[in-house]
Amino acid sequence: MTAVTPAPVPVIDRDLPARGRRRTRAVRGSRPGWFVYAALGAVLLASVFPFYWSLLIGSGDASTVRDPNMSWIPGGNFLANAAAVMGDPAVNFWPALMNSVISSGIIAASVVFFSTLAGWAFAKLTFRGGPWLLLFVVGTMAVPMQLGVVPLYILFSELGWTGQLGAIIVPALTSAFGVFWMTQYLRQAVPDELIEAARVDGATSFRTFLTVGVPAARPAAAMLGLFTFVSAWNNFFWPFIVLDRQNPTLPVALSLLQSNYFVDYSKVLAGVLLSTIPLLVLFVFAGKQLVSGIMQGAVKG
Repeated sequence: MTAVTPAPVPVIDRDLPARGRRRTRAVRGSRPGWFVYAALGAVLLASVFPFYWSLLIGSGDASTVRDPNMSWIPGGNFLANAAAVMGDPAVNFWPALMNSVISSGIIAASVVFFSTLAGWAFAKLTFRGGPWLLLFVVGTMAVPMQLGVVPLYILFSELGWTGQLGAIIVPALTSAFGVFWMTQYLRQAVPDELIEAARVDGATSFRTFLTVGVPAARPAAAMLGLFTFVSAWNNFFWPFIVLDRQNPTLPVALSLLQSNYFVDYSKVLAGVLLSTIPLLVLFVFAGKQLVSGIMQGAVKG
């Protein structure tokens, strides 16, 4: 007589209530509904529309923005308008582009390094007055930059730095928000047991930071560096004050297109699109690395 193998009995966690089990199965097997996709689509359209509107105006001529029957199909003058912006001697497009790349890159690298180093100290090192010092650093974010413009300009004027890139790079080498961001991330991402194991192996504090802290901080550092680069790239207020027309950054140079009595908005918006192309290229190349780093950090956590 053939023995009948009994069917396996599903194991049910009796400590988990029935409602919790149903909710867990629903979360694991469910897919986003139409409302989620509709909301994401609306956010996507709202984000893309300013670029499309700039393309409509930037691909037309001087009369496009005043035409009540303006077509919603881009015209064919974008390359001509872009060439006019890049060839305008009052704009200095290529030197301004190089200045923006250099200043934004240096600022982003410096903010990431110092914020990660300070965040590691506040998160994992014990020293007298550490919490109060962190509170002071965070409190500096409440002070608006406009309050320090006059003394900062006087300082760089006495140093002879007005009109030079150092005047916009040096004040932005550190970031209070970056220190707070990296402190909170490292406090949760790095277990104290890893630091103790590194110390048992004879690693110094800085060696522990390089071998334990830096790899763990890579996702947060990548996000901080990307957004710092974008913020420095789009900064207009302080560079407009301290730089001159012979050595501007790209936002300051493009503002010169509106200094005339007659403003050709097709050229202005063509220049705006040209200034966003490097940022789009950066997001294309760094986006996958950023997302993969965040997911890797989430899985490890």
